[in-house]
Amino acid sequence: MRIVLDTNIVFSAILNTNSKIARIILQPKNKINFYSTEQLLFEIENHKDKIKQLSGYSDFDLYKVIKLITDKIRFINIKLVSKESYKFAENLTFDIDIDDTEFIALTEHIKGKFWSGDKELQKGLLKKGWNKFISTDELYEKQLGKK
Repeated sequence: MRIVLDTNIVFSAILNTNSKIARIILQPKNKINFYSTEQLLFEIENHKDKIKQLSGYSDFDLYKVIKLITDKIRFINIKLVSKESYKFAENLTFDIDIDDTEFIALTEHIKGKFWSGDKELQKGLLKKGWNKFISTDELYEKQLGKK
């Protein structure tokens, strides 16, 4: 199964490595392939101070946790995503949240599912008929056989 991770999911995993989200990502015998664009790394870097403040991690611990989580993700350069997928995603997200265009484009490109906690984005995309979301609970059940 191919899953594209939204930034908010990765932030949640970084902030609480014992959470359901982190356990899904860090599962050793993972049957799920996680993907994202390099934009995710940029967003982590941009919000590192806030993450550090919220988490209480030292610089070294924050580095270790970010590495632990991001090592489970295959990062795809957006230039490798087809122009058709990108245009399609742009048309979907332009009036909802343009910052999510790359994630939606990658989801389309790899024919995957999109894992996001952004309710406004989900609501907006559902109104436009796009429903390639997967929830934390669905993934947890598939991954660990639990609800």
